[in-house]
Amino acid sequence: MLKTLLLRKRIDNKKKELEALKAKDFSEREAQLKQAIDEVETEEQRTEIEAMVNDFDTEKADHDKAIADLEQEITGLENDLAAEEEAQDTNPPAEQKPAEERKDEKDMKHRDSNVTMTIRDRLANMVTRDEVKDYLVEVRTAIKEKRAITNVGLTIPDVMLELIREEIAHGSRLLPFVNVRPVTGTARQNITGAIPEAVWTEMCANLNELALSFNQVEVDGYKVGGYIAVCNALLEDSDVALASEIVTAIGGAIAKALDKAILFGTGTKQPTGIVTRLAQTSQPSDWGTNAPAWTDLHSTYIQKLNIKSTRGAEFFEALVVALGIAKPVYSSDGLFWVMNRKTHLDIMAKALAFNAQAALVANTTMMPIIGGTVVEFEDDEIADYEIIGGFGGNYLLAERAGIEFANSDIPLFLQDQTVFKGTARYDGLPVAGKAFTVVNYNNTDPTTTKTFPEDYANADMNDLIVTAAVGSAAGDTVLTVSGTIAQSDPVLKYKLGTPAVEVGGTATGFTALTSGTTQITAAAGKKITVVELDANNRIVSAGVVVSVPKT
Repeated sequence: MLKTLLLRKRIDNKKKELEALKAKDFSEREAQLKQAIDEVETEEQRTEIEAMVNDFDTEKADHDKAIADLEQEITGLENDLAAEEEAQDTNPPAEQKPAEERKDEKDMKHRDSNVTMTIRDRLANMVTRDEVKDYLVEVRTAIKEKRAITNVGLTIPDVMLELIREEIAHGSRLLPFVNVRPVTGTARQNITGAIPEAVWTEMCANLNELALSFNQVEVDGYKVGGYIAVCNALLEDSDVALASEIVTAIGGAIAKALDKAILFGTGTKQPTGIVTRLAQTSQPSDWGTNAPAWTDLHSTYIQKLNIKSTRGAEFFEALVVALGIAKPVYSSDGLFWVMNRKTHLDIMAKALAFNAQAALVANTTMMPIIGGTVVEFEDDEIADYEIIGGFGGNYLLAERAGIEFANSDIPLFLQDQTVFKGTARYDGLPVAGKAFTVVNYNNTDPTTTKTFPEDYANADMNDLIVTAAVGSAAGDTVLTVSGTIAQSDPVLKYKLGTPAVEVGGTATGFTALTSGTTQITAAAGKKITVVELDANNRIVSAGVVVSVPKT
């Protein structure tokens, strides 16, 4: 009996490893390499691309081999389990599963097989469904007749909705590791406190009361999404082209936002990120009254190591100790380590010092020695020689029901484009900060904050206070501006007249303005519009004044 339990546990762990391996996606890099090959012009570029292709082929071959080896190992363990159960003769007769349950099981197997298909292949199969073709025909008919779709909130067919959700999960690199829970309304996650230790006493003596406490964290729901404008010519080409553009753009955008929020989310109108929790130096004002006691983790769980120049045992001894601070507090599932590719390759190179045959790095998707899946992010997302990770099962990601999807050609009718929008709703937080850590091993303070795209669509325009005075020369007016968002050195521009401006817009045709200095030539009584730009060169403030030129 114990042996069968052990075998089942080993099979379960191996299947989790297999799931993590299959979550790694090579399609984006493969597409980039294909594009790079098409753009090769010189012999030097050809040599460089060949090296990149060889590296890619080697890594993918190692990845595929690791999956095959793991599947073979799982099969062997399952055979051992079957033999052990038969020998014990303890298995009850198998119950006949309801038809509906068998159908779900079959659908799950079919869904698993779909993961290995390319997006375009899945789309090609998907668009043959009647309900999807009807939806696409409706969209295309509306475009050709130059009319708006009557129901802007047209519900996308169920099969396409499933594919969009699959693409979000497929595109998100962290979703397979964290604890995702579909919820509605405000959700509360109950958490048990530390297990108390029982008290030894005499055989017939009274028992002592054991204190077991419960805590609770709350999650709400915040919307993530946006819209894209698609050229109608693309929409008219084929069903596959239409669906591919919609799924890739919207699904990829939501996935990217999810990954960033899981790591660096501010907790304001978005999830609280892992790094954000570790970097807290005082208890946040929104810390729940029933939540576990807040603890300051920033001085111990955010670590700076000076081991970049070391190799082999010296390097890994220090790194393993640093990463080992992450504890499987409530869950040991989903161990992952986020880093960019440069860092990943550096760690693999240092592991070679152990074994000239690279035995420790045969599986390029796993962290040497300590274990856990390596998740590569782009260089601009994670700093060099920086590692973020831990036990993802301790991060609660609440997913609200439903993804809304709609389209219309009304906004960009004259530009011959159709607008598609997509949204999803999530919230999340680490239920145990001690389950994670951040390490930079190049003697550099780890990054603890990231800038998120501004929500211009829901921001109010800041009103500038603009006053006009006569300039230094005839016909000139000087403007003095106050009430800017920037406390010092605001970026100001002006334009004669009253052009339409909106928050997040661009100041096309505007001229740079220095408050109290710039001489503006304008006829008496001419209106002048002044705007303030933020760090993204987007309009955030505006004001209008009438010129008073010197006579």
